[in-house]
Order: sequence, then structure tokens, then C-alpha cells
Amino acid sequence: MSELRFVVDPDLTPELTGELIGCWTDVVNAGGSVGFVPPVTSDDIMETATATFAACDTARGGTDHLLVGFDGEDRVACWLVLGDGKSWLRAHWRWVWRVMVDPKHQGRGYGTLLMRAADDAARALGVEALHLTVRGGTGTEGFYGRLGYVEVGRIPRAIRLAPGDDRDEIYMVKNL
Repeated sequence: MSELRFVVDPDLTPELTGELIGCWTDVVNAGGSVGFVPPVTSDDIMETATATFAACDTARGGTDHLLVGFDGEDRVACWLVLGDGKSWLRAHWRWVWRVMVDPKHQGRGYGTLLMRAADDAARALGVEALHLTVRGGTGTEGFYGRLGYVEVGRIPRAIRLAPGDDRDEIYMVKNL
């Protein structure tokens, strides 16, 4: 496994933004459950990506934090967002959103490394707990469970992928 270099809140240059959107597109088209259903193009993702990255632009008042794992060639290998709860009552925890590993790096343990880096980044922000949701039927709750996340609830059939294909939304929490 090549070494990953993790950066919190990297400068969102047009080049980096393009790589992140490319990764997002590839992850969805490989079957990843990150807000879309395949097939998609980068244009399909653009509006959501623009809003996601604007919320991570701390220089312009964004309150979310982007965590990017760069591979040995300094290309985006994986990334996620630590989302703000948008309330001082929830300032001690963050949401983990848009967790993805570029499909060409799947099977190398990058997902685990990314989630451990998220733990470290959250601790550095003074965060005490991380929350996330997963789409039922994907098996990802097992991955997160091995990393210390506990299922705390689920909403049956909350996610509709297509008519007749409804999935549970599973809520998980990890205390840091």
C-alpha cells in the first residue's frame, strides 16, 4: 500500500475541485452510495458538489471541513466531509458525509485510513463524537462497525433509489 497524505481544508483550486468531482462520479458509477444512483456524469453531480465545497470554504465562512487523502502521486485517492451540526448545542460533534475512495484504490485499506484520519481531524477540532448515515442494503454498516461506530437508529424505507427499491437509512455514532 502506498502512503497517503491527508490534508484538512486544502485550498480548493479548480484542479482539486475537478479531481474531487471526478472521484465522486467514479465512485457513484462503481456503485458507491454517496448521494446519487448510477449512471452519472460530473455534470449531474456539479450542483451538489458546488454546495458541498462552498460549505467547506472556511475562508468564506464555511463551517464544514474537507479531508482529502492524496496518493503518492499527489492525486485524490479518497475524501470526506466533516459536517457542522449548525448549532452551538451540537458543537461537540460532526457529521461524516460523502465518504469515498476512488475505485482504482479500492481494496487497499484506504477507507480505514481515511476514517482514522477523520477521527484525528475531529479530535483536533475538539469534537467528541462523529455521526453518519448509511444506505441499507450496501453492507457498509459492517465496515463502520469495525471502526467503532454503533447503530443508534434506522428509518425504514427512507431512501428511494427507484420505484420499488426503498432502503433503510441507518444512523451510526462513534464517541471519540
